[in-house]
Amino acid sequence: MSRTLIGALLVLAASRGSFADGPADLILANGRVWTADLREPWAEAVAIRGDRVLKVGTAAEVFPTRGPRTKVIELGGRLVTPGFNDAHLHLMEGALSLGRVDLIEETTLPGVQARIRAFAAANSKSPWVLGRGWLYSPFPGDLPTKAQLDAAVPDRPSYMECYDGHSGWANSRALALAGINRDTSDPEGGLIVRDPKTHEPTGLLKESARLLVAAKIPAPDSEERYSRLLEAVRFLNSEGITSVTEAGSDEEPIEKDVPLLERALREGKLSVRVVAAVVMDPGKAGAAIARAKALGESHRSSPLLRFGRMKAYVDGVIESHTAALLSPYADDPAAGSGTPNWSPSELNEAVVAADAAGLQVYLHAIGDRAVRMALDAHEAALRANGRMDRRGRIEHIETIQGVDYPRFKELGVIASMQPLHANPDQNNFDVWARNLGPDRASRGFSWRNLEKADARLIFGSDWPVVTPDVFRGLYCAVTRKTRDGSPPEGWLPELAVSLEHALRHYTVDGAFASFDENEKGALVEGQLADIAVLSSNLFEGPPERILGTRVLLTIMGGDVVYRTGGL
Repeated sequence: MSRTLIGALLVLAASRGSFADGPADLILANGRVWTADLREPWAEAVAIRGDRVLKVGTAAEVFPTRGPRTKVIELGGRLVTPGFNDAHLHLMEGALSLGRVDLIEETTLPGVQARIRAFAAANSKSPWVLGRGWLYSPFPGDLPTKAQLDAAVPDRPSYMECYDGHSGWANSRALALAGINRDTSDPEGGLIVRDPKTHEPTGLLKESARLLVAAKIPAPDSEERYSRLLEAVRFLNSEGITSVTEAGSDEEPIEKDVPLLERALREGKLSVRVVAAVVMDPGKAGAAIARAKALGESHRSSPLLRFGRMKAYVDGVIESHTAALLSPYADDPAAGSGTPNWSPSELNEAVVAADAAGLQVYLHAIGDRAVRMALDAHEAALRANGRMDRRGRIEHIETIQGVDYPRFKELGVIASMQPLHANPDQNNFDVWARNLGPDRASRGFSWRNLEKADARLIFGSDWPVVTPDVFRGLYCAVTRKTRDGSPPEGWLPELAVSLEHALRHYTVDGAFASFDENEKGALVEGQLADIAVLSSNLFEGPPERILGTRVLLTIMGGDVVYRTGGL
């Protein structure tokens, strides 16, 4: 053990010793405390001093820490959990979505158009009408057109991002402003969908073609972005979320909002812990690695804002045939197997370089070919740079070949997945499963198979792709049903996970993924006091009870950051 490491451990031990000297600042009393600690999974009270858990145990064990100024919150038997860790979201995209029309609950074209019309009317002075969240299934042929959006918004440019973030839907005015017509070339890595007879753009833009319109949308000024960021943080706290992983985005790269995040940190308003990734694109990996390394170094000591992560999109999504598969799409063989964004050799080289620079690497991989390429790239880093505690990640993993399950454990790769992506709604059945065919669909979102292979699994939302509502995520994880209870037996129920495992994937496993397992994720003495108090006990009653549960109290670092009148 190095002298530097010994010194750091002594400092940590001393700091924890000093925090334990003196009475508690706050006691949560008479609760049903799920600690996420396998040695002592249940307790009834928690004492907090400063930003740390001082004591966890029975009332008799905890109340001796009470002093004359200790505040006590009586929980009345309510469930207490560690604060939730959303291991994959897009923070500024989610923040900006709070001011746009949300289409994800609409299942018919008239419903989609009616919601857009109502939003446009309510925001009549806005120069653009913006929204997101549309599913493929409401549209004839699964693809929206400019004429359908013109019918809802004829007087202004309008742009609606798909729920998956990989396709965009523009009306005629937006296309004209972006200069997109029958003669416009497809950008690298993107596709302007065209009418096969006239060659005119239909209004659907795939992958990087979205940016042609997005670049014309008036950018909110710094103060508006900051206001939205704070609104997003408060919203996440109301869901019991105390830690997030900003998974990187081409459209809203987190680097440009670092000053806003630092401002929130200075003003004491950043009430979620943020770990953020920088995106690298083919042909530009070196510059992105340098940016990520510089941000990682400059924020190394920050308690709430850290970088040092690298993200690459290996492929697209299944619904628009841009995910990379090992064999052709089942619904349309003419669509081929999808084309990866990277060649295998270039991806391997970039991941090896990022890993050598000390960066944790996240790889977006949805199709089975992309998942295999991502595993191969992580293996290339291991072979080139040696075995170390790198904790590389693969994001989404919507379908996978059986032979690839054990490679996660062998390579030490973390499976980062989002339960609500498997919501068995009309979109998943009519588009996603159809495009894949029954064999590949039978391994869709196979959380339980990854658990059986002893892979480390973490859960998030991909917000704003879907809601960050942890309870909806938990319900889907344990039932594989929609919140309406369909299908009654669950979709591929053998791939569901237990409630306890799902909670671990939202807490301790997420902490492990950010190298924080000794600092947070469980309610044990000395760890950070990140805590959620829930309105009902998830472990009692039918799974449907999960959907009715709400957060009553959220504590981050010992501070109450959200509280309702119910507590």
